[in-house]
Amino acid sequence: MKNLFTLKKYFIRYKKKLYWGFVFILLSNIGTVYVPILLKDTINAIEQNTTVEQLVNYALLIVGASIFAGVFRFYIRQTIIVVSREIEYDLRYDFWNHIQHLPLRFFQNNSTGNVMAHATNDINAVRMFLGPAVMYSTDTFIRLVIVLAIMISLDPMLTLYTLLPLPILSIVVYKIGKKIHQKFTLIQEKFSEITTKAQENFSGIRVIKSYVREENEIKQFNKLSQEYLSRNMNLAKVQAAIMPFLFLITGLSIILVIWIGGSAVISKEITLGDITAFVIYLGILIWPMIAFGWVINIIQQAEASMKRLNKMLDEPYEIDDSGTTDNSIKEIKGEIEFKNVSFRYSENHPYILKEINLKIPIGSTTAIMGYTGVGKTTFINLIPRLYDVTEGQILIDGRDIKTIPLNILRREIGVVQQESFLFSDSVMNNISYGLREINKDTVLEVSKIAHFDKDVEDFPLKYDTMVGERGITFSGGQKQRASLARALAINPKILVLDDSFSAVDTNTEEEILKSLKSFMRNPANLPGGKAGRTGRTSIIISHRISTVKDADKIIVLSDGAIAEEGTHEELVALGGIYADLHFKQLLEKELEELS
Repeated sequence: MKNLFTLKKYFIRYKKKLYWGFVFILLSNIGTVYVPILLKDTINAIEQNTTVEQLVNYALLIVGASIFAGVFRFYIRQTIIVVSREIEYDLRYDFWNHIQHLPLRFFQNNSTGNVMAHATNDINAVRMFLGPAVMYSTDTFIRLVIVLAIMISLDPMLTLYTLLPLPILSIVVYKIGKKIHQKFTLIQEKFSEITTKAQENFSGIRVIKSYVREENEIKQFNKLSQEYLSRNMNLAKVQAAIMPFLFLITGLSIILVIWIGGSAVISKEITLGDITAFVIYLGILIWPMIAFGWVINIIQQAEASMKRLNKMLDEPYEIDDSGTTDNSIKEIKGEIEFKNVSFRYSENHPYILKEINLKIPIGSTTAIMGYTGVGKTTFINLIPRLYDVTEGQILIDGRDIKTIPLNILRREIGVVQQESFLFSDSVMNNISYGLREINKDTVLEVSKIAHFDKDVEDFPLKYDTMVGERGITFSGGQKQRASLARALAINPKILVLDDSFSAVDTNTEEEILKSLKSFMRNPANLPGGKAGRTGRTSIIISHRISTVKDADKIIVLSDGAIAEEGTHEELVALGGIYADLHFKQLLEKELEELS
Protein backbone atom coordinates (compact mmCIF):
# COMPACT_ATOMS: atom_id res chain seq x y z
CA MET A 1 0.00 0.00 0.00
CA LYS A 2 2.98 2.34 0.41
CA ASN A 3 2.98 3.26 -3.28
CA LEU A 4 -0.69 4.23 -3.17
CA PHE A 5 0.04 6.71 -0.35
CA THR A 6 1.60 8.97 -3.00
CA LEU A 7 -1.98 9.67 -4.13
CA LYS A 8 -2.63 11.48 -0.85
CA LYS A 9 -2.14 14.93 -2.42
CA TYR A 10 -4.91 14.21 -4.95
CA PHE A 11 -7.34 13.11 -2.26
CA ILE A 12 -6.61 16.31 -0.31
CA ARG A 13 -7.31 18.35 -3.44
CA TYR A 14 -10.85 16.94 -3.65
CA LYS A 15 -11.46 16.44 0.08
CA LYS A 16 -14.78 18.37 0.12
CA LYS A 17 -16.39 16.19 -2.54
CA LEU A 18 -15.00 13.04 -0.90
CA TYR A 19 -16.34 14.19 2.47
CA TRP A 20 -19.84 14.52 1.04
CA GLY A 21 -19.42 11.17 -0.69
CA PHE A 22 -18.71 9.50 2.65
CA VAL A 23 -21.72 11.27 4.20
CA PHE A 24 -23.90 9.93 1.38
CA ILE A 25 -22.53 6.41 1.98
CA LEU A 26 -23.53 6.67 5.65
CA LEU A 27 -27.03 7.95 4.83
CA SER A 28 -27.55 5.30 2.14
CA ASN A 29 -26.56 2.53 4.52
CA ILE A 30 -28.85 3.86 7.24
CA GLY A 31 -31.75 3.53 4.77
CA THR A 32 -30.59 0.04 3.73
CA VAL A 33 -30.21 -1.41 7.24
CA TYR A 34 -33.51 0.13 8.42
CA VAL A 35 -35.47 -2.09 6.00
CA PRO A 36 -34.83 -5.41 7.89
CA ILE A 37 -35.85 -3.72 11.18
CA LEU A 38 -39.15 -2.74 9.56
CA LEU A 39 -39.58 -6.31 8.23
CA LYS A 40 -38.87 -7.72 11.71
CA ASP A 41 -41.50 -5.45 13.23
CA THR A 42 -43.95 -6.35 10.44
CA ILE A 43 -43.57 -10.12 11.01
CA ASN A 44 -43.86 -9.73 14.77
CA ALA A 45 -46.97 -7.59 14.26
CA ILE A 46 -48.50 -10.25 11.98
CA GLU A 47 -47.92 -12.88 14.70
CA GLN A 48 -49.83 -10.60 17.06
CA ASN A 49 -52.78 -10.24 14.64
CA THR A 50 -52.07 -6.72 13.37
CA THR A 51 -54.50 -4.68 11.27
CA VAL A 52 -54.32 -4.10 7.50
CA GLU A 53 -53.79 -0.39 8.12
CA GLN A 54 -50.65 -1.12 10.15
CA LEU A 55 -49.35 -3.45 7.43
CA VAL A 56 -49.86 -0.70 4.83
CA ASN A 57 -47.94 1.72 7.06
CA TYR A 58 -45.07 -0.76 7.38
CA ALA A 59 -45.08 -1.29 3.61
CA LEU A 60 -44.92 2.48 2.97
CA LEU A 61 -42.07 2.83 5.46
CA ILE A 62 -40.16 0.02 3.72
CA VAL A 63 -40.65 1.66 0.31
CA GLY A 64 -39.63 5.06 1.73
CA ALA A 65 -36.47 3.63 3.32
CA SER A 66 -35.54 1.92 0.03
CA ILE A 67 -36.05 5.15 -1.95
CA PHE A 68 -34.03 7.06 0.66
CA ALA A 69 -31.15 4.56 0.32
CA GLY A 70 -31.35 4.59 -3.51
CA VAL A 71 -31.27 8.39 -3.81
CA PHE A 72 -28.12 8.66 -1.71
CA ARG A 73 -26.60 5.68 -3.54
CA PHE A 74 -26.94 7.81 -6.71
CA TYR A 75 -25.21 10.76 -5.03
CA ILE A 76 -22.35 8.48 -3.89
CA ARG A 77 -21.49 7.85 -7.54
CA GLN A 78 -21.91 11.52 -8.39
CA THR A 79 -19.22 12.40 -5.85
CA ILE A 80 -16.70 9.60 -5.30
CA ILE A 81 -16.74 8.13 -8.83
CA VAL A 82 -16.66 11.61 -10.40
CA VAL A 83 -13.72 12.52 -8.15
CA SER A 84 -11.90 9.38 -9.31
CA ARG A 85 -12.22 10.57 -12.91
CA GLU A 86 -10.98 14.03 -11.96
CA ILE A 87 -7.98 12.57 -10.12
CA GLU A 88 -7.32 10.29 -13.11
CA TYR A 89 -7.20 13.43 -15.29
CA ASP A 90 -4.81 15.15 -12.85
CA LEU A 91 -2.60 12.07 -12.58
CA ARG A 92 -2.46 11.65 -16.35
CA TYR A 93 -1.63 15.36 -16.75
CA ASP A 94 1.12 15.21 -14.10
CA PHE A 95 2.53 12.06 -15.68
CA TRP A 96 2.55 13.64 -19.15
CA ASN A 97 4.02 16.90 -17.83
CA HIS A 98 6.77 14.97 -16.03
CA ILE A 99 7.60 12.89 -19.10
CA GLN A 100 7.88 16.04 -21.25
CA HIS A 101 10.53 17.48 -18.91
CA LEU A 102 12.68 14.37 -18.64
CA PRO A 103 16.09 14.46 -20.39
CA LEU A 104 16.96 12.63 -23.59
CA ARG A 105 18.88 10.12 -21.50
CA PHE A 106 15.56 8.79 -20.13
CA PHE A 107 14.11 8.19 -23.60
CA GLN A 108 17.26 6.41 -24.69
CA ASN A 109 16.84 3.95 -21.83
CA ASN A 110 13.04 3.49 -22.01
CA SER A 111 11.07 2.31 -25.01
CA THR A 112 8.10 4.25 -26.35
CA GLY A 113 5.85 1.25 -25.78
CA ASN A 114 6.82 1.06 -22.12
CA VAL A 115 5.98 4.74 -21.58
CA MET A 116 2.66 4.28 -23.42
CA ALA A 117 1.76 1.27 -21.25
CA HIS A 118 2.27 3.41 -18.14
CA ALA A 119 0.09 6.19 -19.59
CA THR A 120 -2.78 3.81 -20.42
CA ASN A 121 -3.04 0.51 -18.51
CA ASP A 122 -1.27 1.56 -15.32
CA ILE A 123 -3.15 4.83 -14.87
CA ASN A 124 -6.45 3.03 -15.57
CA ALA A 125 -5.65 0.42 -12.89
CA VAL A 126 -4.95 3.23 -10.40
CA ARG A 127 -8.24 4.91 -11.39
CA MET A 128 -10.11 1.76 -10.38
CA PHE A 129 -8.62 2.14 -6.91
CA LEU A 130 -9.46 5.86 -6.78
CA GLY A 131 -13.14 5.23 -7.55
CA PRO A 132 -14.69 1.78 -7.06
CA ALA A 133 -12.14 0.56 -4.49
CA VAL A 134 -12.44 3.65 -2.27
CA MET A 135 -16.22 3.72 -2.63
CA TYR A 136 -16.84 0.02 -1.96
CA SER A 137 -14.25 -0.30 0.82
CA THR A 138 -15.80 2.66 2.68
CA ASP A 139 -19.30 1.35 1.95
CA THR A 140 -18.35 -2.14 3.13
CA PHE A 141 -16.78 -0.89 6.37
CA ILE A 142 -19.72 1.39 7.29
CA ARG A 143 -22.30 -1.26 6.41
CA LEU A 144 -20.39 -3.92 8.33
CA VAL A 145 -20.17 -1.76 11.47
CA ILE A 146 -23.87 -0.78 11.41
CA VAL A 147 -25.14 -4.29 10.62
CA LEU A 148 -22.95 -5.94 13.27
CA ALA A 149 -24.10 -3.39 15.86
CA ILE A 150 -27.75 -4.18 15.09
CA MET A 151 -27.12 -7.98 15.02
CA ILE A 152 -25.39 -7.80 18.43
CA SER A 153 -28.33 -5.85 19.83
CA LEU A 154 -30.68 -8.58 18.58
CA ASP A 155 -28.68 -11.58 19.84
CA PRO A 156 -24.96 -11.30 20.84
CA MET A 157 -24.36 -15.08 21.01
CA LEU A 158 -25.90 -15.76 17.60
CA THR A 159 -23.80 -12.92 16.14
CA LEU A 160 -20.66 -14.51 17.58
CA TYR A 161 -21.45 -17.85 15.90
CA THR A 162 -22.05 -15.97 12.64
CA LEU A 163 -18.60 -14.34 12.77
CA LEU A 164 -16.66 -17.56 13.46
CA PRO A 165 -15.70 -18.20 9.79
CA LEU A 166 -14.40 -14.62 9.26
CA PRO A 167 -10.79 -15.11 10.55
CA ILE A 168 -10.32 -17.84 7.94
CA LEU A 169 -11.58 -15.39 5.33
CA SER A 170 -9.02 -12.73 6.33
CA ILE A 171 -6.06 -15.14 6.13
CA VAL A 172 -7.03 -16.55 2.72
CA VAL A 173 -7.79 -13.11 1.19
CA TYR A 174 -4.40 -11.80 2.40
CA LYS A 175 -2.52 -14.67 0.73
CA ILE A 176 -4.53 -14.43 -2.49
CA GLY A 177 -3.95 -10.64 -2.53
CA LYS A 178 -0.16 -11.13 -2.50
CA LYS A 179 -0.38 -13.52 -5.45
CA ILE A 180 -2.57 -11.07 -7.38
CA HIS A 181 -0.01 -8.29 -6.84
CA GLN A 182 2.85 -10.44 -8.16
CA LYS A 183 0.96 -11.75 -11.17
CA PHE A 184 -0.46 -8.34 -12.16
CA THR A 185 3.05 -6.84 -12.12
CA LEU A 186 4.16 -9.54 -14.59
CA ILE A 187 1.11 -8.83 -16.77
CA GLN A 188 1.88 -5.09 -16.96
CA GLU A 189 5.51 -5.80 -17.85
CA LYS A 190 4.41 -8.05 -20.70
CA PHE A 191 1.86 -5.45 -21.85
CA SER A 192 4.74 -2.96 -22.10
CA GLU A 193 6.61 -5.39 -24.36
CA ILE A 194 3.54 -5.81 -26.60
CA THR A 195 3.02 -2.03 -26.84
CA THR A 196 6.69 -1.54 -27.71
CA LYS A 197 6.52 -4.22 -30.39
CA ALA A 198 3.38 -2.70 -31.93
CA GLN A 199 4.86 0.81 -31.91
CA GLU A 200 8.08 -0.37 -33.58
CA ASN A 201 6.13 -2.28 -36.23
CA PHE A 202 3.94 0.70 -37.12
CA SER A 203 6.92 3.09 -37.19
CA GLY A 204 9.11 0.71 -39.17
CA ILE A 205 6.46 -0.65 -41.55
CA ARG A 206 8.41 0.42 -44.63
CA VAL A 207 11.48 -1.54 -43.49
CA ILE A 208 9.32 -4.58 -42.66
CA LYS A 209 7.73 -4.57 -46.10
CA SER A 210 11.01 -3.88 -47.86
CA TYR A 211 12.58 -6.98 -46.32
CA VAL A 212 9.38 -9.06 -46.61
CA ARG A 213 9.34 -9.74 -42.87
CA GLU A 214 5.58 -9.48 -42.31
CA GLU A 215 5.14 -13.15 -41.40
CA ASN A 216 8.10 -13.07 -39.01
CA GLU A 217 6.73 -10.00 -37.24
CA ILE A 218 3.28 -11.62 -37.01
CA LYS A 219 4.86 -14.71 -35.38
CA GLN A 220 6.81 -12.60 -32.88
CA PHE A 221 3.76 -10.53 -31.99
CA ASN A 222 1.66 -13.69 -31.66
CA LYS A 223 4.28 -15.16 -29.31
CA LEU A 224 4.16 -12.05 -27.10
CA SER A 225 0.35 -12.13 -27.17
CA GLN A 226 0.30 -15.78 -26.13
CA GLU A 227 2.63 -15.03 -23.21
CA TYR A 228 0.39 -12.09 -22.25
CA LEU A 229 -2.67 -14.36 -22.45
CA SER A 230 -0.93 -17.00 -20.34
CA ARG A 231 -0.11 -14.49 -17.61
CA ASN A 232 -3.68 -13.16 -17.64
CA MET A 233 -5.03 -16.70 -17.37
CA ASN A 234 -2.79 -17.35 -14.37
CA LEU A 235 -4.19 -14.24 -12.72
CA ALA A 236 -7.75 -15.22 -13.66
CA LYS A 237 -7.28 -18.60 -11.94
CA VAL A 238 -6.26 -16.87 -8.72
CA GLN A 239 -9.11 -14.34 -8.99
CA ALA A 240 -11.57 -17.13 -9.69
CA ALA A 241 -10.82 -18.66 -6.28
CA ILE A 242 -11.92 -15.55 -4.39
CA MET A 243 -15.65 -15.44 -5.16
CA PRO A 244 -16.48 -19.13 -4.53
CA PHE A 245 -14.56 -18.97 -1.27
CA LEU A 246 -16.47 -15.86 -0.18
CA PHE A 247 -19.80 -17.52 -1.02
CA LEU A 248 -18.70 -20.61 0.96
CA ILE A 249 -17.92 -18.51 4.05
CA THR A 250 -21.19 -16.57 3.87
CA GLY A 251 -23.05 -19.83 3.22
CA LEU A 252 -21.56 -21.34 6.39
CA SER A 253 -22.65 -18.27 8.35
CA ILE A 254 -26.23 -18.59 7.04
CA ILE A 255 -26.32 -22.31 7.97
CA LEU A 256 -25.19 -21.46 11.51
CA VAL A 257 -27.86 -18.75 11.82
CA ILE A 258 -30.65 -21.02 10.59
CA TRP A 259 -29.54 -23.97 12.74
CA ILE A 260 -28.85 -22.12 16.00
CA GLY A 261 -31.39 -19.33 15.44
CA GLY A 262 -34.09 -21.74 14.33
CA SER A 263 -33.63 -23.74 17.54
CA ALA A 264 -33.92 -20.50 19.53
CA VAL A 265 -37.20 -19.61 17.76
CA ILE A 266 -38.62 -23.08 18.51
CA SER A 267 -37.70 -22.67 22.18
CA LYS A 268 -39.27 -19.18 22.17
CA GLU A 269 -35.93 -17.52 23.06
CA ILE A 270 -36.20 -15.11 20.11
CA THR A 271 -39.05 -14.17 17.79
CA LEU A 272 -39.57 -15.22 14.19
CA GLY A 273 -39.13 -11.56 13.21
CA ASP A 274 -35.72 -11.47 14.90
CA ILE A 275 -34.41 -14.54 13.06
CA THR A 276 -35.85 -13.18 9.79
CA ALA A 277 -33.99 -9.89 10.31
CA PHE A 278 -30.84 -11.86 11.13
CA VAL A 279 -31.01 -13.80 7.84
CA ILE A 280 -31.70 -10.60 5.87
CA TYR A 281 -28.73 -8.86 7.53
CA LEU A 282 -26.54 -11.78 6.59
CA GLY A 283 -27.80 -11.35 3.03
CA ILE A 284 -26.89 -7.66 3.24
CA LEU A 285 -23.40 -8.68 4.40
CA ILE A 286 -22.91 -11.06 1.47
CA TRP A 287 -22.22 -8.22 -0.98
CA PRO A 288 -19.76 -6.45 1.37
CA MET A 289 -17.97 -9.79 1.74
CA ILE A 290 -17.82 -10.18 -2.05
CA ALA A 291 -16.94 -6.49 -2.50
CA PHE A 292 -14.16 -6.97 0.04
CA GLY A 293 -12.52 -9.62 -2.12
CA TRP A 294 -13.04 -7.54 -5.26
CA VAL A 295 -11.57 -4.47 -3.57
CA ILE A 296 -8.52 -6.45 -2.43
CA ASN A 297 -8.06 -7.51 -6.06
CA ILE A 298 -8.30 -3.89 -7.30
CA ILE A 299 -5.98 -2.56 -4.58
CA GLN A 300 -3.30 -5.13 -5.39
CA GLN A 301 -3.47 -4.31 -9.10
CA ALA A 302 -3.39 -0.57 -8.36
CA GLU A 303 -0.45 -1.03 -6.00
CA ALA A 304 1.51 -2.84 -8.72
CA SER A 305 0.67 -0.16 -11.29
CA MET A 306 1.39 2.74 -8.94
CA LYS A 307 4.76 1.23 -8.15
CA ARG A 308 5.58 1.28 -11.87
CA LEU A 309 4.26 4.85 -12.22
CA ASN A 310 6.19 6.08 -9.18
CA LYS A 311 9.38 4.64 -10.59
CA MET A 312 8.91 6.83 -13.66
CA LEU A 313 7.60 9.85 -11.74
CA ASP A 314 10.66 9.68 -9.48
CA GLU A 315 12.97 10.06 -12.47
CA PRO A 316 14.90 13.32 -11.92
CA TYR A 317 14.69 16.09 -14.49
CA GLU A 318 18.52 16.42 -14.43
CA ILE A 319 18.35 19.37 -16.82
CA ASP A 320 16.15 22.17 -15.49
CA ASP A 321 16.20 25.67 -14.07
CA SER A 322 17.79 25.87 -10.64
CA GLY A 323 18.81 28.31 -7.92
CA THR A 324 21.59 29.63 -10.18
CA THR A 325 19.17 30.52 -13.00
CA ASP A 326 19.05 34.24 -13.79
CA ASN A 327 15.41 34.93 -14.64
CA SER A 328 16.23 38.49 -15.69
CA ILE A 329 17.68 37.09 -18.93
CA LYS A 330 15.02 37.49 -21.63
CA GLU A 331 17.09 36.92 -24.78
CA ILE A 332 20.53 35.92 -26.01
CA LYS A 333 22.74 37.46 -28.68
CA GLY A 334 24.66 34.45 -29.91
CA GLU A 335 28.32 34.41 -28.87
CA ILE A 336 29.26 30.84 -27.88
CA GLU A 337 32.31 29.72 -25.95
CA PHE A 338 33.43 26.23 -24.89
CA LYS A 339 35.79 26.23 -21.89
CA ASN A 340 37.61 22.96 -21.23
CA VAL A 341 34.45 21.02 -22.07
CA SER A 342 34.51 17.26 -21.66
CA PHE A 343 31.50 14.98 -21.89
CA ARG A 344 30.53 11.35 -21.43
CA TYR A 345 27.06 9.80 -21.23
CA SER A 346 27.69 8.06 -17.91
CA GLU A 347 30.51 7.13 -15.57
CA ASN A 348 30.72 3.70 -17.22
CA HIS A 349 31.21 5.17 -20.71
CA PRO A 350 34.35 6.69 -22.24
CA TYR A 351 34.58 10.44 -22.91
CA ILE A 352 32.95 11.48 -26.18
CA LEU A 353 34.41 14.99 -26.05
CA LYS A 354 37.70 15.91 -24.38
CA GLU A 355 38.82 19.37 -23.24
CA ILE A 356 37.14 21.34 -26.01
CA ASN A 357 38.11 25.03 -26.08
CA LEU A 358 36.43 27.11 -28.75
CA LYS A 359 34.96 30.59 -29.20
CA ILE A 360 32.28 31.26 -31.83
CA PRO A 361 31.70 35.01 -32.38
CA ILE A 362 28.22 36.52 -32.84
CA GLY A 363 27.04 36.37 -36.44
CA SER A 364 29.75 33.95 -37.57
CA THR A 365 29.39 30.58 -39.28
CA THR A 366 31.32 27.67 -37.80
CA ALA A 367 31.45 24.25 -39.44
CA ILE A 368 32.23 20.98 -37.69
CA MET A 369 33.66 18.04 -39.59
CA GLY A 370 35.28 14.72 -38.86
CA TYR A 371 34.95 11.03 -39.48
CA THR A 372 31.85 9.14 -38.28
CA GLY A 373 31.50 8.72 -34.51
CA VAL A 374 33.89 11.47 -33.37
CA GLY A 375 31.24 13.36 -31.36
CA LYS A 376 29.92 16.00 -33.80
CA THR A 377 26.24 15.57 -32.89
CA THR A 378 27.09 15.33 -29.18
CA PHE A 379 28.97 18.64 -29.54
CA ILE A 380 25.90 20.56 -30.73
CA ASN A 381 23.51 18.76 -28.33
CA LEU A 382 25.36 20.40 -25.45
CA ILE A 383 24.53 23.95 -26.60
CA PRO A 384 20.71 23.82 -26.03
CA ARG A 385 21.38 21.63 -22.95
CA LEU A 386 19.90 18.45 -24.33
CA TYR A 387 22.75 17.10 -22.19
CA ASP A 388 24.82 18.90 -19.58
CA VAL A 389 28.59 18.94 -19.80
CA THR A 390 30.47 16.49 -17.61
CA GLU A 391 33.37 18.88 -17.06
CA GLY A 392 34.06 22.50 -17.99
CA GLN A 393 31.39 24.99 -19.04
CA ILE A 394 29.67 26.45 -22.08
CA LEU A 395 29.09 30.20 -22.19
CA ILE A 396 26.65 32.19 -24.30
CA ASP A 397 27.22 35.94 -24.30
CA GLY A 398 29.70 35.39 -21.48
CA ARG A 399 27.14 33.63 -19.22
CA ASP A 400 27.19 29.97 -18.25
CA ILE A 401 24.26 28.41 -20.09
CA LYS A 402 23.13 26.84 -16.80
CA THR A 403 22.27 30.37 -15.60
CA ILE A 404 20.08 31.08 -18.66
CA PRO A 405 16.40 30.06 -18.25
CA LEU A 406 15.95 26.83 -20.19
CA ASN A 407 12.93 28.04 -22.17
CA ILE A 408 14.83 31.22 -23.22
CA LEU A 409 17.92 29.23 -24.22
CA ARG A 410 16.05 26.71 -26.37
CA ARG A 411 13.64 29.27 -27.82
CA GLU A 412 16.59 31.23 -29.24
CA ILE A 413 18.28 28.17 -30.78
CA GLY A 414 16.93 26.63 -33.98
CA VAL A 415 18.09 23.04 -34.46
CA VAL A 416 17.68 20.90 -37.57
CA GLN A 417 18.42 17.37 -36.43
CA GLN A 418 20.24 14.74 -38.46
CA GLU A 419 17.08 12.62 -38.47
CA SER A 420 14.18 14.82 -39.56
CA PHE A 421 10.91 14.30 -37.72
CA LEU A 422 7.53 15.57 -38.90
CA PHE A 423 4.24 15.29 -37.02
CA SER A 424 1.12 13.69 -38.45
CA ASP A 425 -0.40 17.09 -39.14
CA SER A 426 -0.67 19.66 -41.93
CA VAL A 427 2.39 21.14 -43.64
CA MET A 428 1.41 24.56 -42.21
CA ASN A 429 1.26 23.26 -38.63
CA ASN A 430 4.53 21.37 -38.99
CA ILE A 431 6.47 24.41 -40.18
CA SER A 432 4.85 26.75 -37.64
CA TYR A 433 5.30 24.23 -34.78
CA GLY A 434 7.72 26.44 -32.83
CA LEU A 435 5.58 29.59 -33.15
CA ARG A 436 3.14 30.66 -30.47
CA GLU A 437 0.67 31.61 -33.18
CA ILE A 438 0.52 30.50 -36.80
CA ASN A 439 1.88 33.23 -39.07
CA LYS A 440 1.26 32.38 -42.71
CA ASP A 441 3.64 35.07 -44.01
CA THR A 442 6.46 33.65 -41.92
CA VAL A 443 5.71 30.10 -43.10
CA LEU A 444 5.76 31.19 -46.75
CA GLU A 445 9.03 33.12 -46.30
CA VAL A 446 10.93 30.31 -44.54
CA SER A 447 9.61 27.76 -47.05
CA LYS A 448 11.11 29.89 -49.80
CA ILE A 449 14.47 30.12 -47.99
CA ALA A 450 14.49 26.33 -47.50
CA HIS A 451 13.50 25.85 -51.19
CA PHE A 452 10.49 23.90 -50.04
CA ASP A 453 7.84 26.25 -51.43
CA LYS A 454 7.80 24.75 -54.93
CA ASP A 455 7.27 21.25 -53.53
CA VAL A 456 4.36 22.49 -51.42
CA GLU A 457 2.73 24.13 -54.43
CA ASP A 458 2.62 20.71 -56.09
CA PHE A 459 0.78 19.17 -53.13
CA PRO A 460 -3.01 18.72 -53.57
CA LEU A 461 -3.97 21.00 -50.67
CA LYS A 462 -0.81 23.12 -50.63
CA TYR A 463 0.06 24.02 -47.00
CA ASP A 464 -3.07 22.29 -45.72
CA THR A 465 -1.84 18.92 -47.03
CA MET A 466 -1.63 16.33 -44.25
CA VAL A 467 1.78 14.83 -43.60
CA GLY A 468 1.83 11.10 -42.91
CA GLU A 469 3.12 9.80 -39.59
CA ARG A 470 6.79 10.77 -39.16
CA GLY A 471 6.61 12.36 -42.61
CA ILE A 472 6.16 8.99 -44.34
CA THR A 473 4.56 10.66 -47.40
CA PHE A 474 7.61 12.91 -47.96
CA SER A 475 10.95 12.07 -49.52
CA GLY A 476 14.09 12.37 -47.40
CA GLY A 477 14.98 15.69 -49.00
CA GLN A 478 11.49 17.10 -48.49
CA LYS A 479 11.55 16.15 -44.83
CA GLN A 480 14.92 17.84 -44.34
CA ARG A 481 13.78 21.04 -46.06
CA ALA A 482 10.51 21.10 -44.09
CA SER A 483 12.52 20.67 -40.87
CA LEU A 484 14.86 23.49 -41.93
CA ALA A 485 11.85 25.76 -42.59
CA ARG A 486 10.48 24.90 -39.12
CA ALA A 487 13.78 25.90 -37.49
CA LEU A 488 13.97 29.16 -39.44
CA ALA A 489 10.37 30.08 -38.56
CA ILE A 490 11.23 30.77 -34.90
CA ASN A 491 13.72 33.45 -36.05
CA PRO A 492 16.57 31.95 -33.97
CA LYS A 493 19.67 33.82 -32.76
CA ILE A 494 21.63 30.58 -33.14
CA LEU A 495 20.99 28.13 -35.98
CA VAL A 496 22.37 24.58 -35.75
CA LEU A 497 22.33 22.34 -38.82
CA ASP A 498 23.25 18.73 -38.09
CA ASP A 499 24.00 17.15 -41.47
CA SER A 500 20.63 18.51 -42.57
CA PHE A 501 21.37 18.43 -46.33
CA SER A 502 22.43 14.77 -46.58
CA ALA A 503 19.27 13.82 -48.54
CA VAL A 504 19.32 16.95 -50.73
CA ASP A 505 21.08 17.02 -54.11
CA THR A 506 24.15 19.28 -54.39
CA ASN A 507 22.50 21.82 -56.72
CA THR A 508 19.54 22.35 -54.36
CA GLU A 509 21.97 22.46 -51.44
CA GLU A 510 23.90 25.31 -53.05
CA GLU A 511 20.68 27.28 -53.62
CA ILE A 512 19.62 26.74 -50.00
CA LEU A 513 23.03 27.84 -48.70
CA LYS A 514 22.82 31.05 -50.73
CA SER A 515 19.40 31.83 -49.27
CA LEU A 516 20.59 30.91 -45.78
CA LYS A 517 23.58 33.26 -46.06
CA SER A 518 21.23 36.20 -46.55
CA PHE A 519 18.95 34.97 -43.77
CA MET A 520 21.82 34.60 -41.29
CA ARG A 521 23.24 38.06 -41.97
CA ASN A 522 19.93 39.94 -42.03
CA PRO A 523 17.80 39.35 -38.89
CA ALA A 524 15.07 41.68 -40.15
CA ASN A 525 14.09 39.48 -43.09
CA LEU A 526 11.29 37.70 -41.18
CA PRO A 527 8.16 39.15 -39.58
CA GLY A 528 9.20 40.20 -36.08
CA GLY A 529 12.92 40.41 -36.94
CA LYS A 530 14.76 43.46 -35.59
CA ALA A 531 16.71 45.61 -38.03
CA GLY A 532 20.23 46.58 -37.00
CA ARG A 533 20.78 43.48 -34.87
CA THR A 534 24.03 41.58 -35.35
CA GLY A 535 23.62 38.59 -37.66
CA ARG A 536 22.72 35.11 -36.48
CA THR A 537 25.32 32.64 -35.30
CA SER A 538 25.31 29.38 -37.19
CA ILE A 539 26.91 25.99 -36.64
CA ILE A 540 26.93 23.50 -39.49
CA ILE A 541 27.76 19.81 -39.29
CA SER A 542 28.24 18.11 -42.62
CA HIS A 543 30.19 15.40 -44.40
CA ARG A 544 30.26 17.46 -47.60
CA ILE A 545 33.12 19.88 -48.15
CA SER A 546 30.85 21.87 -50.48
CA THR A 547 28.55 22.61 -47.54
CA VAL A 548 31.20 23.96 -45.17
CA LYS A 549 33.90 25.49 -47.41
CA ASP A 550 32.54 29.05 -47.05
CA ALA A 551 32.29 28.94 -43.25
CA ASP A 552 34.23 31.53 -41.24
CA LYS A 553 35.90 28.74 -39.30
CA ILE A 554 35.99 24.97 -39.76
CA ILE A 555 36.57 22.66 -36.79
CA VAL A 556 37.76 19.11 -37.37
CA LEU A 557 37.07 16.66 -34.54
CA SER A 558 39.07 13.51 -34.03
CA ASP A 559 38.81 11.14 -31.08
CA GLY A 560 36.64 13.66 -29.23
CA ALA A 561 39.10 16.55 -29.44
CA ILE A 562 39.72 19.43 -31.83
CA ALA A 563 42.39 18.14 -34.21
CA GLU A 564 42.32 20.99 -36.76
CA GLU A 565 40.71 24.41 -37.12
CA GLY A 566 40.88 27.18 -39.70
CA THR A 567 39.38 28.25 -43.01
CA HIS A 568 38.90 25.96 -45.98
CA GLU A 569 42.10 27.11 -47.64
CA GLU A 570 44.13 26.84 -44.43
CA LEU A 571 42.97 23.31 -43.72
CA VAL A 572 43.56 22.10 -47.27
CA ALA A 573 47.08 23.50 -47.06
CA LEU A 574 47.58 21.78 -43.68
CA GLY A 575 47.27 18.39 -45.34
CA GLY A 576 45.55 16.68 -42.43
CA ILE A 577 42.13 15.06 -41.89
CA TYR A 578 40.22 17.84 -43.65
CA ALA A 579 42.54 17.73 -46.66
CA ASP A 580 42.09 13.95 -46.82
CA LEU A 581 38.29 14.31 -46.81
CA HIS A 582 38.53 17.07 -49.43
CA PHE A 583 40.72 14.95 -51.71
CA LYS A 584 38.42 11.91 -51.45
CA GLN A 585 35.32 13.96 -52.26
CA LEU A 586 37.01 15.59 -55.25
CA LEU A 587 37.92 12.13 -56.48
CA GLU A 588 34.34 10.91 -56.03
CA LYS A 589 33.05 13.90 -57.97
CA GLU A 590 35.45 13.26 -60.85
CA LEU A 591 34.45 9.59 -60.99
CA GLU A 592 30.76 10.58 -61.08
CA GLU A 593 31.41 12.99 -63.94
CA LEU A 594 33.33 10.32 -65.87
CA SER A 595 30.50 7.81 -65.43
